[in-house]
Formats: sequence, C-alpha cells, structure tokens
Amino acid sequence: MSYRPRKALIIGAGIAGPVAAVLLRRAGIESAIYEGWPYSKGIGGGLQIAPNGMQVMDEIGLSNELISRGSIAESFDFYSQGGERLGSINRDMARRFGQPAVNVCRATLNEMLIDKAWCACVSLYFEKRLIKIEDRADQPIIAYFADGTTAEGDFLIGADGVHSVTRRQVVPDGPQPFDTGLIGFGGFVPHAVLDGRPIGRHVETTFGQSGFFGYGYCSPDPNDGVMWWSTQPAHGMDAAMFRALDHATLKQHLRGFHRGWHDPIPGIIEAAENIVVTDTLDVATLPTWSRKRSLLIGDAAHATSPHAGQGASLALEDAMRLARLMQQGRELGATFQAFEAERRPRTEKIVSMARRNGNNKREFSATGAWIRNQMMKWLLPLGAKSMEFMYAYDARAV
Repeated sequence: MSYRPRKALIIGAGIAGPVAAVLLRRAGIESAIYEGWPYSKGIGGGLQIAPNGMQVMDEIGLSNELISRGSIAESFDFYSQGGERLGSINRDMARRFGQPAVNVCRATLNEMLIDKAWCACVSLYFEKRLIKIEDRADQPIIAYFADGTTAEGDFLIGADGVHSVTRRQVVPDGPQPFDTGLIGFGGFVPHAVLDGRPIGRHVETTFGQSGFFGYGYCSPDPNDGVMWWSTQPAHGMDAAMFRALDHATLKQHLRGFHRGWHDPIPGIIEAAENIVVTDTLDVATLPTWSRKRSLLIGDAAHATSPHAGQGASLALEDAMRLARLMQQGRELGATFQAFEAERRPRTEKIVSMARRNGNNKREFSATGAWIRNQMMKWLLPLGAKSMEFMYAYDARAV
C-alpha cells in the first residue's frame, strides 16, 4: 500500500502556493502556507493571465471574478516608436482556446488567491522567512524560519519565486537566477489618460530603437485601471539603484528614455505614480526540481522573464498538475519525478522563448530598428501560430 502524505508545508503565498494549497485540500491533503513578507493588498504591477492559466482559475471557481475585477485582453497590438502599426497577435482567444486572456493587477490576483485559500481552511502565516529545511528519514520534514519558529509536515513545496530560498536548499550548488540585462518599470494610471485613444480591450505595445513600452486596461477602476510598463537595457544599472532614486528623478529618467515616442506614452509617464522597478531575471534550467521530500514549483523551479506573458499561467498550471499527480497516491519521490518529467519540457521551452523575445527590446541602431520593424510585419503572423501551444494547454485535461 502506498503512503499518502497528510500535510504539506508550502513556502510562498504568491500565485502557485495558494492554488496548490486549495487543490491539495480537495485531494485530502492539508496545507499550511508560510510567506516571508507581511500581508499586503497593494504591492506589484499588472500582469496577464493567459487562457491556459484561466483554465486553472476556472477550476478553482475564480475565472468569472477575475474577469470582473480585471480586463479581458482581446489582442496584443504592436507599433513602432513613431506610431506605425506593425501587426497584432492573440486575437479571439476565448473562442480559440476556451478562455480569454485577462489583464489584472497583481495585488488583486494575490488577494483573490489568498482569500480562496482561507475559505478552503488553509492555514497562512506571514513574516515567516525560511532559512533551513531539515529532512531526516522516519521524521517529519521541518522548516526553520528566521523568527525562531519551526513547522513540521510530510512534505514541502517551494513556491517562493525567482529568489527562492527553497531552491538553495534543494539545489545547494545550483545556478543562480540569470540577469537578462533588461530593467522593467511599471505601474498604473487612471482611465482618463487613454481618453481619445480608442484602444478598447486591446493591449498596445511599442518597440523603440532601444526598449519597449506597453499599456492596457487591467481593472474597471477609473482611478487606477490602466497598467503600463517600460522595458529598457540596464546599461550598468540594476533595479535597486533605480529604486534608490526619488520619484521626480525616476520620472525624469522615463521622460528622457521615451522622449519622442508616440502618444499616449508621454501622457502615461506624466501621470505615473508609485513606479515599480524590477530586474528581469529567469532560471533557464535546474539539475533537479526536488530533493527527498522537497519540491520546487512555479518561478522557484523555472522562473521566466515576462516577454512571453506566461509566468503566472505556468505557476497556475504547476499547482493543478501537482495536485492531480498527488491524487494518484504513488510514493512521494515517484510523484515528484513524474511532475518534473511532465512539466520540465514545456516550461523550459517557454523560458527560452521569452528570453529570445526579450532580445527585440534591446538597443538597435536606427537602421537595425527599421529592419526589425519591417521583419515583424511579416513574422508576427508566424510567431502567433508558434505560440498556440502555450494557450491551448489545459492542465485539467492532461
């Protein structure tokens, strides 16, 4: 008879952690989530949940709420720095893949997932920063936290993101997150900033000679319902250095970098407050995703840069697939190996694709940027076809 674990310790309360806890609960496995940061409802920028991620949100009963609190994205439209239209992808997603793509504030998504976990009677603990895992045979696995407390369980899931502490325990000498050399800026502005530009439910994005800019609705809130982001070559700066600047200096940097870009980009920058700055990192591959009774999922296992719009959706898929495999009741090590064997090819392919996409947002000569733009007019339809494998995936049906 196979041993069925009763309790999971989940490190990280971002996206993968709460969803894994909810779905494991359905499988009869108790979960407790430990998050290093304090509980907060107002942190982060905007993101998109693709149709493959929306299938999981539907499974846990949150797809309609996400649509009502976010904004359906009916297409991604691309422009040159001067405003010339280059093409469009990701049209008619709901009909083609069974679910739409939905833009949402990260804080809204996190609040929804935390509330869902609480409603599923999952225990959540904040300000619990993991420092060590102890995994001895015939004993419970023990997580040690910086505040001196410990927690015991039958197995541990590391869902603690790109800077995962769990990863350092599972793969002590493994690769560090790779800095792709791009810096991300982002935030939210009022709906009124887009008045006069009938973008509807489209996300508009612009390739510059250097860098990239995007914007679109992410919430029905008229005061804070447009998300925007700017991707730029780092040029020797990192996110911490930019975050150390005062707001006026940071905004002046954005004005200078995007000077001469088409409307409404200058207006978005002028209206921007509470600018978020992040390094653009990924984790292309790890030698293993598990060690004894600890398993990595989400960004802890396969962090992807944002250039494929799949980070959150892959985390949701991981949670769904892990719970389904756990329901089979196999020995824990075999379950972890099956999870990695199933998920690794897909996630590493998408991480690699995202890194390649980011190359189009680096610095070009004027001639190089013009050539890239002309090529995009021809290549976007082909690129859209090559991305269908991401959106057509349904974690419930594998």
